[in-house]
Amino acid sequence: MELILLERIAKLGQMGDIVSVRAGYARNFLLPQGKAIRASEANKKRFESERAQLEARNLEAKTEAEALKETIGSKTVIIIRAASETGQLYGSVSPRDLADALTADGVSFNRNQISLERPIKTIGMHDVTVILHPEVELTVTANVARSQDEAERQAAGEDLTQTERDEAFEFEEDLELDEELLEEIEGEEAADDAAEEIAEEDAAEEEDK
Repeated sequence: MELILLERIAKLGQMGDIVSVRAGYARNFLLPQGKAIRASEANKKRFESERAQLEARNLEAKTEAEALKETIGSKTVIIIRAASETGQLYGSVSPRDLADALTADGVSFNRNQISLERPIKTIGMHDVTVILHPEVELTVTANVARSQDEAERQAAGEDLTQTERDEAFEFEEDLELDEELLEEIEGEEAADDAAEEIAEEDAAEEEDK
């Protein structure tokens, strides 16, 4: 399906570009959100007649987005989730979760403004892209932890996933050492038992004589 873009769309084109997209993408996203119109002859003429106004509105919105980005600056939101000892979440953190966390922290966002290649599935500090305008993006940090205390430790630079791995490794090493020690003790006990049996047999032979 051919469309005329009414704003810049990442990896697709700039305002005014005529692009060919899949029908589902057009009907489910671009057209209902007012990001594009069908590339009919009538719409082409309409776009050219309104182009100056559209560009002026886009510039105003971009300026406002840049001002908001400057106001927000470097931002971190804390998200508490249950996770395993290795740091794997029981579930995931979605764009909606991040939008809700940012909104609760004072600035209103919706999930469509959160750009995630894949849901967050581990504890840790995660960079998240927030789209303020088609040409203005903001990077915020999601501090995903199992508790407020862990979030503070992560914010201070501690890698809890590495800590958990180290502790698990140390536990396995200790377990291996314990097993080796047990085998050594069992070996010594077996040797003692064998020596006792030999001594008893020698004593019995002496009595028979």
